[in-house]
Amino acid sequence: MAKNRVIYQSDALYASKSVDSTGRADHEQLRRVQSANYSLNITRQDVNQFGQLARMEAIILEAPTVSFDMSYYLGDGFNEQALQFLNSSNLNGGFISGQIASTSGQNFYILTAPEGVDANFNPSEGSTAYNTIGIGNAFLTDYTLDASVGSIPTVSVSFEGTNMNATAGVSGTTGAVNAGLTGGYSGVEGVGIDPTLGTSLVNQKVGHTGVGITGFGAMLPLGIQGTGSDIPSALRPGDITLSLGNADGDAFVDLSGDGSAHVQSVAISVPMARTPIDRLGSRFSFARVVDFPITPTLAVSAIVSDSQSASLTEIINDDQFIDNLQFTFKDSDTSNTPRASYKLTNLKLDSQSFSSSIGPNKTVDLNFSLSIGGPNDPVNNVFFSGSNTSAVLGNSVHTA
Repeated sequence: MAKNRVIYQSDALYASKSVDSTGRADHEQLRRVQSANYSLNITRQDVNQFGQLARMEAIILEAPTVSFDMSYYLGDGFNEQALQFLNSSNLNGGFISGQIASTSGQNFYILTAPEGVDANFNPSEGSTAYNTIGIGNAFLTDYTLDASVGSIPTVSVSFEGTNMNATAGVSGTTGAVNAGLTGGYSGVEGVGIDPTLGTSLVNQKVGHTGVGITGFGAMLPLGIQGTGSDIPSALRPGDITLSLGNADGDAFVDLSGDGSAHVQSVAISVPMARTPIDRLGSRFSFARVVDFPITPTLAVSAIVSDSQSASLTEIINDDQFIDNLQFTFKDSDTSNTPRASYKLTNLKLDSQSFSSSIGPNKTVDLNFSLSIGGPNDPVNNVFFSGSNTSAVLGNSVHTA
């Protein structure tokens, strides 16, 4: 029976370890997902000729671009690890080092359960009412964290992919399946492609025979709630610790502690624009390389109740890097456990904007920027630490 509609309860989002992943252990369901949007754009060039008014053909000269973005509540670093970011327990490893080094990207799958069924609970044995949408060979283009008074801290990420597919009639099973995998979904056509040939990877095709097994495409693990004693449901803005004291010398408002700036929101953005590299004989771009330099930004908005002694001429005459700024998100439980921390190093305060009018409080907007060096540059970088200590898709917590 056809579905009347699809709502959030029926969708589950999975990330793969790499573009050629097939096994259940190489796919992970992302937690606390709030939105997932995807689209594709095909650019064609008309072929015309003298003697004929209408076009005789419209051919594709450039590989189509698949856009994919999603948002989720900030947690303990589990999602960041699944998305190939570095979870560094000592805040000493570049957060985006894995993204800089990536040459093939990863795949994403949106699994849709039957209407009225929660995707996070075991499927009906033998049911074939599951569908999937796949985004293949996807590369990160932006990571943004937004935390503000009255809202749960939320992360938004954007990707550019090369392929997109849909699989209908996927079977759900709670028992053993072929290829030695237990539990999961069978029959999901893998979305990874060979960029040179422009065809699906053979080992991800359903029914492929080789290497002593019959291929069942990409195997996705059972949907789960992602809860536990050490897994936060969500982080509250009231449990954020801000360390802005290092920027105090460059600001006209007090940032040294419990002073005059009452922070209302913080936004960290790490853009990673990419350029597709094409070559003759390839239908798709064989790589999407990062455009350098990478310049993350930090935006802080605060209510002002007092100012401090400062001079623009002194700031210009003694323009120094801000050593580091750090933000720690703690759990809302009684243990007050740190769950996620960000550290940005070697920043510059680019602008200070004050706003005062009849009615609302006087506010100040501070905008900072930094430049990321190499993957392991300890001076110019963004660092992240999450409380999750388990390996995710083979990406363990960096402790060195």
